[in-house]
Parts: sequence; structure tokens; C-alpha cells
Amino acid sequence: MLVSWLQRHCCGCFLLLAVFWLTEKPLPVCAQQVFRISGRQNKAEVHFKFVRNMLIVQAKINNHGPYNFVLDTGCGYMMITDPLLLDSLNLKYKKKLKITGLGEGEDLDAWLVSALHVKIGDIEADNVSAALLGKDVLELSGFAGVPIHGLIGYDFFNSFPVKINFADSTITAFSTHKLPGCRKWTKIPLQIEGKKPYLFANINFNQGSSVPLKLIVDLGAGHPLSVESGWNNNGSMPEKYIAAANLGVGLSGPVNGYMSRVDLMEIGTYQFKQVIAAFPDSCSVMGKLDAVKRNGSIGVDLLKRFVMLFDYQQGYLCLKPNYKFKEPFEHDMSGMEYCSAGAGLNRIIVCRVEPGSAADLLGIEKDDELLAINFKEVSHMSLQEVDDILRSKNERTLLLEVLHHNIQAKVLLTLKRRI
Repeated sequence: MLVSWLQRHCCGCFLLLAVFWLTEKPLPVCAQQVFRISGRQNKAEVHFKFVRNMLIVQAKINNHGPYNFVLDTGCGYMMITDPLLLDSLNLKYKKKLKITGLGEGEDLDAWLVSALHVKIGDIEADNVSAALLGKDVLELSGFAGVPIHGLIGYDFFNSFPVKINFADSTITAFSTHKLPGCRKWTKIPLQIEGKKPYLFANINFNQGSSVPLKLIVDLGAGHPLSVESGWNNNGSMPEKYIAAANLGVGLSGPVNGYMSRVDLMEIGTYQFKQVIAAFPDSCSVMGKLDAVKRNGSIGVDLLKRFVMLFDYQQGYLCLKPNYKFKEPFEHDMSGMEYCSAGAGLNRIIVCRVEPGSAADLLGIEKDDELLAINFKEVSHMSLQEVDDILRSKNERTLLLEVLHHNIQAKVLLTLKRRI
């Protein structure tokens, strides 16, 4: 990854790969951290924003806010990624921590803050402990194009059954495990280990035999599938892949590897063909995985094809296909990685160009600014809209307006499927 920009920004139009694959050392337990539904309601519904494969909810902390938090099953503890909240909320920290995440860098300093009151709609919790990062290394605000202040994970999902519906962008928490209307859903066993959910899926590589893999169900990762181990025992490589790909940024720095596709993936009775998969290299993952042995992770680009019901206490995940179920898996076809910049996060800056890609052949370079696509200014577009256009159709031609070396230019970019 480019040191000057990507260590500050989570770029890439494909995924937030490994951003939340954390292997935290245990936080001290200050009090029971259980979210509850306010009043005597049987359920509570919260709306989320779906931005670049992230589920963003608004949370109040100690009656201040609201602040934007990513809902993330791959995060074992609540984490505040914006250090400015320490002063604005007058937070008191108790202990310095070291947090290890995937990536080719050192452990990260963090501080334990406790006795937080957290409220998300009609859902709240008292005496919540969180890890406050000393530096916002993830820069999720630049990646999302909206301010992001932290992550909420295990404590939320462990408190009650949680249904996630991408069709209407709702999260529903239930006060009972006797849930109506879920009998015809497919129930997948979940193993909750190290405060994170795991399931088994069968993967077929290179037209070979099916391989069972243990995968973390990670709502904080944008990829469809990531495979860290268990796939190439014979030393073979996929026939077609993007080499030396920048897969994202973890807490410990860049995560490198390559991307390809798997022929077939089976989860319960559901099958997916030609699934895009990330393959982190050993330098990014070896020695930095959780104590729980696993082979990889399933991310939001696959999970968003279902209505999901997590029940950590009963140990299952219920799935029902939604309108996105049959959509093909596609990766960015431009070769540009980019993120938001500027005070209003309404500028789009190119932070890396894949060698040999369509953008590279046009001469687009790092630090160029994307101004418009097909005559529409990107300042009036979300990053999600830009992502969707740049992965929309192989051989589609787009008219881009870019600022290159401080000179405005119009160029024709023809999208090219690379994997």
C-alpha cells in the first residue's frame, strides 16, 4: 500500500477487508454489559445507513451525540476510533492497552474507558466498557464519506436475538427467543468463541473437491469471502487472480495479498457460484489471528443477500434470501482506489491505481481528483454510488472528469473485469 496516503485512509472500492479482524487482549470486566430494550416492549427497531458495505447506526454516549458507529460482529469489544471523543465526552480512562489487528505493522495503543451509557434508539446499556484508540488509524470517515466514531459488536449481539433486513435497512432486537415468522428460514449453527460468531461452509477451489472451512461471520468486513488457510494444501494457485492486491487496512497496518474467485460456496442449503475471494498473504495474518482457529471470514458482500437473524444465546443464524440473492459477485472494474477528502468529505481523491488496469492505461495517477462521472459531479454523489458505477458492467464506457497535475481533463474510461 502507498505509505503516504493509505496508512491514513481505508481506500478501495471493493471492501473493508480485515479492518475489524481484531485479536484484542481481554478488557477488564467492570460490570455486566447487557443491552436492553427500553420500557416493556417486546422488540425495538433501529434504522441503519448502509454505506460501502457497512451498517452504520446512530448511538448516544452519556447523553451526548448522536455518533455514528459501525455494527460489527467481528468486533469483540466496543471500540471508539475517534480519539476526540475522549475530550468532548469528558471520558476518564483507566488503563492503557495494546491491541493487535491484522496488517503488517506494530500493536496499537488504546485506553480502557468504562461506565459508559450507550443508547441506540430504544436500545440501551449501562456501564459499558470500550477501547479508545489513541490514533484513528482506520480513518473510516474517509472511507465511508460520512463521520464514523467507532464500532459496536459482541455486547449488542449477545444481549438478544437480532434481525437484520437490508431491504428496508432495519435492525430489530427481540426481548424473547420465541420469534414469530422464522420457521421456514434456514437455521445455520453458530459457534460463539472469543466473543465472535463462527460457522462452517463448504468451498470448492479450482474445480477440485469441496473443502469445509471454519469462517467468522463478520459484518465489519465488506468482502464476500476471505480465505486465510486451508485451501491450498497442494500449493496450487487460482487460475486467474489479481496479484499483490491491497486488501485493506487493519489496526496493525496494510493487509496485502491477492484476489480471485472460488468456483462454489455452500452455506447450509444455499449455493453461490464464482464468489470473489480475498487471500491475505502470510505476512499480514500469521501470528495475528485470534486464539480461535479459523480458516477465514464471510463478509457483508455475501451476507447482504439474506435477511438474517442472529441468536448468540441459542447458537444459530437464521437466513432467508432477499432480492439481492442472485446478484453476481463483481469487483471494481476501473482499477482505482479512492476515498473522501475535504472538510465536508465531498471530494474524491485517487489513492492508488492498480498496474495494468483501465485507469492505469489512461494515465490516471495517485492524488488525482475525480470530479465528475458522465457529467454528474461526484460532490453530489455518495461513495456507494461511485462504487456501483465502477463495478456495473464489463466493457461499459464512462466519461470521467479528473484533476490531473492541477489540470482538468475529460477522459473515456472503459471498464474491464479483472477477475
